[in-house]
Amino acid sequence: MRLANKMKMLTAMTAAALLALSGCGSSGGASDTSAAASEDGMVIGALLPLTGTLAYLAPPEVAAIKLAISDINDAGGVLDKPVTEVEADTSDGEHADQNTSAAQSVLSKHPSVVIGPAASGVVKNVYKSIVAEKVPVISMASTSMSLSGMDPYFFRTVAPDAVQGAVMGDLIAGDGVKKLAIACFNDEYGTGMRDVILEKLKDAGVDVVYGEKDAFDPAETNYSSIATAIKNSGADGTLIISYDQATPLIKSLASAGVDTHKLYLVDGNTVDYSKTYDKGMLKGSKGTIPGAHVDDAFFKALEGTGTKISDTTYAAETYDAVILSALAAEQGGATNGETIQKNLASVSGADGGEKCDSFKACKALIKDKKKIQYSGKTGIGAFNKNNDPSSANIGIYEYDDNNVNVFQDMQSGDVPTE
Repeated sequence: MRLANKMKMLTAMTAAALLALSGCGSSGGASDTSAAASEDGMVIGALLPLTGTLAYLAPPEVAAIKLAISDINDAGGVLDKPVTEVEADTSDGEHADQNTSAAQSVLSKHPSVVIGPAASGVVKNVYKSIVAEKVPVISMASTSMSLSGMDPYFFRTVAPDAVQGAVMGDLIAGDGVKKLAIACFNDEYGTGMRDVILEKLKDAGVDVVYGEKDAFDPAETNYSSIATAIKNSGADGTLIISYDQATPLIKSLASAGVDTHKLYLVDGNTVDYSKTYDKGMLKGSKGTIPGAHVDDAFFKALEGTGTKISDTTYAAETYDAVILSALAAEQGGATNGETIQKNLASVSGADGGEKCDSFKACKALIKDKKKIQYSGKTGIGAFNKNNDPSSANIGIYEYDDNNVNVFQDMQSGDVPTE
């Protein structure tokens, strides 16, 4: 252990040695994890979709964690010690065994906090084993409504589907769509988002002509029958709720003669398709992504980590999750999970405080014994009683002639707590 090198008293050295033995050789109880994190300095655990149907989201998340840790360490670290990171690949919700093994791999390194997972279904598969160790989980991308208030140790820096669903419903109705088809995958995120949007469209004069109850298997590979059914439904707009299943699905829709200029995509699939489809194929289609629009300076900083990125979806949410956890440790005076959990809401602004927009600036205020309100890259409000952001922004994007999702507008909304 690093701390042991600094000990001068024999009794302290013995205690440190015993602590190391208990952390490595025990069954991994909550006290072991918390003690190890407190003694060794802050360890960021990351559960990321490096493979699977959400793998295209991993690069900006990886870059954001690297950038956040670099910014923290450049400002002197947490409690005057450098922050380190361990990560593991969860894949997606269709790989439950890998979800579990990834969580156990990260837990074995005694993290102070776990950033991720990205998918709601994966969160459901792993969160209990993590919070049992009194390690907080901060997801940057899981939006299912069912996760709200799920556990005192579960937080997220992304708004639940109630906010994005409301914006999407308004977008569809506002565009004058009269007959809507919905291609939705059967997943915690997929059906949850669909139900929110359906509720919003109930009194908007939009008739759902396909997909109100049907949902396809996330492992589906042949979408021709779905595309044919959507074409035959007479829909004048198609909503796709999925992850990267959208890529072959859109190709099938085009082959079936569905208008691919009138598609509506959600955060799971609103990505750059410039290298995927023929030029102009998606021109005019629209999508929504939670979070503030990433500016050029932040994008360049992400690129500066050495991670190749073409998209910034959930980069801001990931960055802020790391910064908030570090500030919680700094304010609480310890890097164990219990301390971080107790201080997360406070540093997010739940108790008021002076606004600050960087780890360095916020850390200085904490050292001056001041309350803080971290105002980060996402523009989210302070954590509410469900540990969700109390308010959030939803970006609206439109595809150009190169099939690139171009930012158009920003809508904001409060997050319900019931």
